[in-house]
Amino acid sequence: MTLEWMLIICAGLLLVSVLMSKVSDRSGVPALILFLAIGMLAGSDGPGGIYFDDPQLTQNIGVIALNLILFAGGLDTRWKDVRLIVKHGIALSTLGVFTTAMIVGITAQYLLGFTPLQGLLLGAIVSSTDAAAVFSILRSKGLGLKGKLLPLLEFESGSNDPMAVFLTVGLIQLITHPATQVTTLLGALVLQILVGILSGYLFGRLLVFLANRVQLGFEGLYPVLSLSIVFLAYSLTSILYGNGFLAVYLVGIVAGHYDFLHRRSVMRFHDGIAWLMQITMFLTLGLLVFPSRILPIISTGLLVAASLVFLARPISIFLTLLPTSFSLKEKVFISWVGLRGAVPIILATYPLLVGLSQADEIFNIVFFVVLMSAMLQGTTIPMVAKWLGVGETLAAKPAFPIEFNPVSGFKNELKEIIIAAESMAEGKSIVELGLPQAFLVILIARENEFLMPSGGFVLQAGDTLIVLADRETFNMVDQQLKEPYIPQ
Repeated sequence: MTLEWMLIICAGLLLVSVLMSKVSDRSGVPALILFLAIGMLAGSDGPGGIYFDDPQLTQNIGVIALNLILFAGGLDTRWKDVRLIVKHGIALSTLGVFTTAMIVGITAQYLLGFTPLQGLLLGAIVSSTDAAAVFSILRSKGLGLKGKLLPLLEFESGSNDPMAVFLTVGLIQLITHPATQVTTLLGALVLQILVGILSGYLFGRLLVFLANRVQLGFEGLYPVLSLSIVFLAYSLTSILYGNGFLAVYLVGIVAGHYDFLHRRSVMRFHDGIAWLMQITMFLTLGLLVFPSRILPIISTGLLVAASLVFLARPISIFLTLLPTSFSLKEKVFISWVGLRGAVPIILATYPLLVGLSQADEIFNIVFFVVLMSAMLQGTTIPMVAKWLGVGETLAAKPAFPIEFNPVSGFKNELKEIIIAAESMAEGKSIVELGLPQAFLVILIARENEFLMPSGGFVLQAGDTLIVLADRETFNMVDQQLKEPYIPQ
């Protein structure tokens, strides 16, 4: 096949996937199902007829893609929200993952005839979740989540992949080398976590330092700088026996906590790259699957999927969050939104590469479980959120015609303030508010218009003020404008 034809096929698959994402927005069907379906249709069992059977290449693509997806997720995570639930998130990503793997493993052992270690391996592979699919479904329906649900699900999905990887690799080690001591694996787990945390923090600070101190001549080089840090963090951490995925996720969180040059353009770049990686990963996984091999394991796959959705996930959530303040409805919702994504399918390639017995069966079961999870849970998330009362309508966020990129040494930030009904600012002109000199109103959004402010501009309820100020001044004025109007 010539290069031109290869490019035509790749570009065509990407184009169809991007266009199909619109179908996902309108129908509520998770995009990952559509991307997988496109890959399967293009594969050897579909009309496309493209033969692809390379687990090693699939795994390599998955590792690269997962690095970029985790970094983008970390970069977009707000630490001020996450720090409130970090201990609960860590519990879910460790104890929750282990409990899920145990329950699915027991089910596979007694109902499917797997050995104890093979059952645990299957459970470990399907133990991690994909919150990105959840949030894309909610956004397409204009729904948000109340309280601490959003940051908890974000943090859980970003931090539970490393634990799932460790359990998968560790169990394969026990199966292939029965003399391996469990204490040795536990020591390796502690080392992986400690090295991953330290490496993630150091590389995150390094990214911020380089972005602010090295005066690059072109804005487009800053995303390239971030890419180099991401892959260095993963590779060096792995070489030092740490968890590279954990390190990369923490690099994103640490860097996202600080201001650095061209931060917005770097975030936009990685958001686009994350989507490209998700599409590429799901298309590749779809190509790797032979649908004709899925049919014989449907009954087995249904048993595993049922044990995961209705037994393992709820038990792990309720046990892990037992001592927390989360309500019963919130725990039920967290239990239901444990969607499985690409990571379990990527982990299912590990047994294939080492030649484990039943590796093909495990891979096909995992693929089927991911499909069932996405179809059953993914399509019902908005309904369940409304039924449990944990969802809220998202206000349409306008796109402002101005942008601000922080410069080293300049502490001001571009922020938004919405004038609430009965606020002390309602009906007053800007000059009457007595705002500090360090608080500059740049633009005012009113309904579908953008208005240039002046001192005599009279504010109305619902106006959005785009202001430039340092954090301390902004917080002071924000609090002042929230105070209710008291008639004299």
